[in-house]
Amino acid sequence: MPSYRVRGQEVSVQVVQNGKIVAELTDVKSFDVEFQMDVMKEGYLGEFTDRRDDMFKGISGKIEFHIENNAPFDFINAIVQRSQSRVKGTQFNVQSTINLPNGQVKRLLVNDIFFSNVPVNVSGRSDYVTYSLPYEAAEGKFL
Repeated sequence: MPSYRVRGQEVSVQVVQNGKIVAELTDVKSFDVEFQMDVMKEGYLGEFTDRRDDMFKGISGKIEFHIENNAPFDFINAIVQRSQSRVKGTQFNVQSTINLPNGQVKRLLVNDIFFSNVPVNVSGRSDYVTYSLPYEAAEGKFL
């Protein structure tokens, strides 16, 4: 029996602003998420190897996509306004739905994300306009 794996066509990404889906991003080129952890080591007298422990440090990632309407520009403006403290209480979340080949559905939720630089790239006249959203958050989980 062949093994089926999840492909990008089975993944969708939504950006949520203050509890409302701002955009169902269908033109996503890539969606990266990294669960950041550190391994701490300490050596003690009378022991032959170091003891290890791990510490969860948060989540980081990047969403890269093409622009097909004006919504991304409004979204960039909202990110900038929040970072300039002009809009109090704005919260951005990312959720991704992964449809598995066996019919099960997993959802990744990353709440209260913060963005670093947001580059908009126009690399050539025959290329699509691309922008990236590098982000960080305190936590995220698969449901």
